[in-house]
Amino acid sequence: MNTKIYRILCAGVVAVSLSACSDDFLEVQNPTGEPLEEYYMTDEHLNEACTSAYAPLHWPDWDGTAYNDLTCDAEIMGDDFWVGGSSISDNQHWHKLFNFEGDGNNTLGTLWGDFYSGIKRCNDVIKYCSWGGGNEKNRTSYEMQARLLRVYYYNILWHYYGNVPFYLENLSEPYTAPQMTADEIYAQLLPELEEIIKSNVLPMRWDAANEGRVSQAMAYMLYAEMVMYQNDSARYPTALGYMKQIIGDSQYALNPDFKDLFDESGEMCSESIFEITYDDDNAQRDWGTSMHAGGTVFPTLCSPNGWAGGDGWDSGNDGWGFLPMRLEAYNMYADNDKRRDVTCWDVRGYTYTERYQDTHIWHGKYRPQSANNQDCPTSKNLNYNNNKRIYRYAETLLNAAELLLQTGGSAAEAAGYVNEVRARAGLANLASVSIDDVLNERHLEFCGEGKRYFDLVRAEGISGATEKATVKLVPDSYGYRTNSWTPNKKHIPLSQSELDADPTLVQNNY
Repeated sequence: MNTKIYRILCAGVVAVSLSACSDDFLEVQNPTGEPLEEYYMTDEHLNEACTSAYAPLHWPDWDGTAYNDLTCDAEIMGDDFWVGGSSISDNQHWHKLFNFEGDGNNTLGTLWGDFYSGIKRCNDVIKYCSWGGGNEKNRTSYEMQARLLRVYYYNILWHYYGNVPFYLENLSEPYTAPQMTADEIYAQLLPELEEIIKSNVLPMRWDAANEGRVSQAMAYMLYAEMVMYQNDSARYPTALGYMKQIIGDSQYALNPDFKDLFDESGEMCSESIFEITYDDDNAQRDWGTSMHAGGTVFPTLCSPNGWAGGDGWDSGNDGWGFLPMRLEAYNMYADNDKRRDVTCWDVRGYTYTERYQDTHIWHGKYRPQSANNQDCPTSKNLNYNNNKRIYRYAETLLNAAELLLQTGGSAAEAAGYVNEVRARAGLANLASVSIDDVLNERHLEFCGEGKRYFDLVRAEGISGATEKATVKLVPDSYGYRTNSWTPNKKHIPLSQSELDADPTLVQNNY
């Protein structure tokens, strides 16, 4: 989707290197050679810096080192998809994490560099804004966007690694920061997020010219996500209040047709609260420029190999066969559930080159279509224009329902929110709902969006939840997953390269 954020990224912004453990990572090279204190005194240049802070959102699917698309990263540890690929050694770290046997050499190592790069860029923006240049209103917005993005980047590191270095000002030599526990990270981030929200600087929704920027509604969703993942019951009433503010805002509503939701026409619709934007038009991303602006490789990753053409995807395209859907995930949908045929791309009537763990059912929400990379001037398989949906209004409704039940609120109101989601799917209303009903509806609604695994993990701390990680993430009948999830698997191993670079880091007890 062609957004202002995307266009500015294409124009070029301040660059930093990937390494999180060297002085190169913390160096800022001014594109004009002017002193930084002079360059960042204009609104144009502050906006460039702010936009640069968004760039790392686009990197995980392929940053030139590894394929670590965030949706894949989460789904391979869940119970709806297999890892796939050409063999069990293809993207081996995914297979190891799928079987809960990751180690320092088989982990999501590039996320560390990608998101600490994002944190560094956010810190830069905040510093530049403190110099007082540009338009005051815009400058305050850039600062709050950077602070909110910084919380989001830390949130991802916190979800996966738990115990990570934490800093709010960029480091000086020797470029190390104290490693905090997951609980300490949470205790640092929540007050920061609360302060951002209370400032009320960011709009509930940006206008069309600024789509893709973080908003007040996005901050509300991030707050609810973190509080619910932490099982922080003291903050549930506040999180519920934030969900109700979104529900009460006429700018947000369910998109009427679930089928359209993941088409290009459904991007930035009334249901969208936050999306990571990609575009095939004028894409600069290619094999030698993986972190340049452009499209996403995710549809290529999660699609069949040797496709002969058909169903909107022309022959000559090469899917890599990762993330085949489990038959059990397809079968959990009722025949009349409109979500099934959007979520599940059923190609059991097609012939192609089968790869490891193939089921002939693929990820439907982000499936490749030729129309989605037709305008790409570089390598098409790296540049699909499918935006990644991070927060949707449907999740607001289901968050509100769950939080109502958790806080002793109106059971009828909770059922009403769940039934709004079910009605769009073509399903009958539920007379009442339990915690399990809400979690089940989340499973059906967000299958393939990277939420299921984390729901199972947090369900370990939810009274009344029967589907949880220790129950669902166990050896399967096919012999693929042979190990069970245990609480020490919540935080994946830190990369050995990071441990080697900073001897003070302590490896997670995985």
